[in-house]
Amino acid sequence: MEHIRCLIIGSGPAGYTAAIYASRANLNPVVYEGIQPGGQLTITDSIENFPGHPEEISGPDLMDLMRQQVEKFGVEIRQNICVKTDLSQAPYHFWFDDESEVTADAVIIATGATAKFLGLDDEKKYMGQGVSACATCDGFFYRKRTVAVVGGGDTACGEAIYLAGLAAKVYLIVRKPFLRASKIMQERVMNNPKIEVLFETNTLGLYGENGVEGAHLVHRKGEADERKYDLPIDGFFLAIGHKPNSDIFKPWIETDETGFIKTEGASPKTNIPGVFAAGDVADPTYRQAVVAAASGCKAAMEAEKYLMEM
Repeated sequence: MEHIRCLIIGSGPAGYTAAIYASRANLNPVVYEGIQPGGQLTITDSIENFPGHPEEISGPDLMDLMRQQVEKFGVEIRQNICVKTDLSQAPYHFWFDDESEVTADAVIIATGATAKFLGLDDEKKYMGQGVSACATCDGFFYRKRTVAVVGGGDTACGEAIYLAGLAAKVYLIVRKPFLRASKIMQERVMNNPKIEVLFETNTLGLYGENGVEGAHLVHRKGEADERKYDLPIDGFFLAIGHKPNSDIFKPWIETDETGFIKTEGASPKTNIPGVFAAGDVADPTYRQAVVAAASGCKAAMEAEKYLMEM
């Protein structure tokens, strides 16, 4: 049984930043990259808002640079996926997909979250070429253009309002005949002259030669007055929620009703001593790379403090 002093599960901005700080603190961290090395940024085509990069950089390139920095500090990076955990007592026990097992004194969970998709083949086809799950990340590229947002909750309304400040026109595609968002968000959407809400509408697919040029929609699907039509758009934003990758920790770690790991106030501490959460797996609000990186720093610093006290 291999024993690790500081185990980091996940390899996005939070996991890599935690590894850098943990290594500098001589915690001998080991990183397990998991199912998506580099995290969600690896499906982001272009990034302009990460500090230190005045020229836009692709998500994969940014994560590759972070990984190189982690390797520079001599951190061991493994590609395996954690499939089972036992956090009932320290040292904590972990199983991986190659049938290996390790124990650890301190653990940083940085497994991120996965954007929910409609399940259309075209979503994968046009990812990074007009399809996005983050208006804050990619909205700038659609200034004075026409975009659509899918969803009817607070997140979707917020994304539509944000995009309305940049785009020429925003369609909000809602499958129900009403918005699920809070009353104030509904009012803001309905009173925004740039936003048009398409109620009782589903997306059947997307089309375009060199990126998204439009969406195939259906109004009142399955009803007698069903109507199919094409909507010309330049960007297609999904805002139907994110699923935190926290399932294997749920028997031990407290989460909210959606699955986001609960932490103590502004700290990365979970309800289990020596186990910390960083990045999107514990962030239902911001979901930005720079915020995730900062939380990874905090998690490593708290892990150092915990191990010193041990």
